[in-house]
Amino acid sequence: MERIAAQFLIDGSVRSIRTLGEGFINDTFIVATDRTRYILQRKNRHVFTDIPAMMRNIQGVTTHLKEKVRAAGGDPRREVMTVIPTRDGALCHRDAAGDYWAMTLYIEGSVTHEAAAMPDLARCGGQGIGRFQRMLSDYHEPLTDILPGFHNIRIRFRQWDEALACDAAGRRRAAAREIEWVESRRAEMLRFWEKVERGEIPVRVTHNDTKINNILFDEQGRVLCVIDLDTVLNSPCYNDFGDAIRTYANHGREDDEEPGNVWLDKEMFRGFTEGYLSEARSFLTPAERDSLAFSARYITYEQVLRFLMDYLNGDTYYKIKSPDHNLVRTRAQYALLQSIEANYDELCEIVANAAGH
Repeated sequence: MERIAAQFLIDGSVRSIRTLGEGFINDTFIVATDRTRYILQRKNRHVFTDIPAMMRNIQGVTTHLKEKVRAAGGDPRREVMTVIPTRDGALCHRDAAGDYWAMTLYIEGSVTHEAAAMPDLARCGGQGIGRFQRMLSDYHEPLTDILPGFHNIRIRFRQWDEALACDAAGRRRAAAREIEWVESRRAEMLRFWEKVERGEIPVRVTHNDTKINNILFDEQGRVLCVIDLDTVLNSPCYNDFGDAIRTYANHGREDDEEPGNVWLDKEMFRGFTEGYLSEARSFLTPAERDSLAFSARYITYEQVLRFLMDYLNGDTYYKIKSPDHNLVRTRAQYALLQSIEANYDELCEIVANAAGH
């Protein structure tokens, strides 16, 4: 690990390296030197097939964000991720085993949350995501699509149909009830996606993984920085909104073993929505605003499908802690989806009020 860290332009001598968190996809470490700290990640090359291109996306976006923060009188080293290059000027290092490593500056005095504990925290998170999108609304440099089909439900259904036909892990019959949950909503989800295909809803620069633990807060609860930019893509803004609602407004855990504990917290939804639109209403089109409430259903549904599909495929994508972990995740997400559906009319009203309509 010290040899890996030494490939990057770090300040000082390495004193310690320790594991940080339990990410689904990448392996993350904190590197401490005698002067500062860094985040070191081994990127999952089986999920991200073009990691150098992914890092170019991140560098382009963070450079643009730093310029915006600097112009507003902020601190770009605390309010934006800082990519640390390798000693030969690359944005990532490939080791002898073929694994890719990337490093960013650790933001001191930052706080993360696994769930929003109160509506005010959700409101701050919404402001952070809205500000992230707003500051990138005039970023027009091309982004490499390093996750083709991400949040594209038509492509997801093709993968889903292949998973059902293959039944690689022999689990299809045991998951018949859960499969019906997915199939019964297929047409509705495709109709929503067609608005993007027809151009009614535009694509912009979006984060695409806006769960609350991908935002750093300061000790007063204000947003510092949006992190984990691996999935930055050109996609509809509603992806970020809907994905955030899955965690901010979820009363339970994403893998809660008791689906009865999982339901939509409407006050959390209200807080996030008001915070998000306080920043995003300035650039969103009417069609984009109108898509927000349904996006909570769309993205949660997609996650039901993805967890169940990974279960059918033999758990090849998400890290698991037990043989049924993806099935547990599926059931928890479905409970959240049902709660969102039951409260959908009220969610639409909350969005309309926050948007000023």
